Amino acid sequence: MRIGLMVGPERGRYSTKVERLRSDALWAESAGFSSVWIPQIPDEFDALTAATVVGAATTSIEVGTAVVPIQPRHPIALAQQALSVHAVSEGRLSLGLGVSHNWIVEDMLGLPYEHLSSTMSCYLDVLDQALTGPGDVDVENEQFKIHNPLDVTDLSPMSVLLAALGPMMLRLAGERTSGTILWMADERAIATHVVPNITRAAQGANRPTPRIVAGIPICLCRDDEIDVAVARANRILAEAKMSPNYQKLLEHGNATAVGDILAAGSESTIEKRLRGFIDAGVTDISVRVLPIGQEREDRVASQQRTRAFLASLATSL
Repeated sequence: MRIGLMVGPERGRYSTKVERLRSDALWAESAGFSSVWIPQIPDEFDALTAATVVGAATTSIEVGTAVVPIQPRHPIALAQQALSVHAVSEGRLSLGLGVSHNWIVEDMLGLPYEHLSSTMSCYLDVLDQALTGPGDVDVENEQFKIHNPLDVTDLSPMSVLLAALGPMMLRLAGERTSGTILWMADERAIATHVVPNITRAAQGANRPTPRIVAGIPICLCRDDEIDVAVARANRILAEAKMSPNYQKLLEHGNATAVGDILAAGSESTIEKRLRGFIDAGVTDISVRVLPIGQEREDRVASQQRTRAFLASLATSL
């Protein structure tokens, strides 16, 4: 089991965003985490730019995006940027991609949100050539007509993962990428929906066993604080309320909200919950530390306790 830490610039703390990214990534590397995962938040720091900062500051840890929406970016432009980050990080970038959600693509950006699996398939046609190294990219499909040379780096091919929640996207992930990056998936949804679909697709395409990276919020706390942690998770991580994609994924599991996926409580309680995800077929855990407390100093202390515990699991779970 590989444990990664979800990192990102702290909302609102503008003057310290870059330094916080560096320090969080360096801490994760020194603590023995396998990876850092950087989300793309609609109103926040660009994930690939953040990955550049993290890749330049570290030397060995995997740097992943979780995930970059494809609709706003032409695949050649994304390939150039990703290959550049791959070069900065000396071959450690894992490019997480997704089709995002209707409330972001359609409502916020004013772009079409349709034919999602076909859009991703056409996009991958371009990336399949663009990310393999220097050379010409020649692709003509339903969405793109591209004849473009790329000469960014000759580092080994980078890993691509999809935010795959439904059957069609899971099939694409299994057939054409290294695996999937999940959010809002509990143990039952992973064991009965994600793993069978993506594994069957990978086997049919004669590809290696896919990676299944599960994003899991975690809070080390007293038993009488669990309800507080659940309420905070449901308040600040409540994307499912406006995302049909997440709602459909939840239908495959027992969870009805992100608070049900939160691993909260004592050290033994959290470790037991994480082992449940391993038993479900997860290969990687991307931890979203969820601190609690009335004052900022209380939340900082909560974050430090949770991180210290996770560091102890990073090399033993």
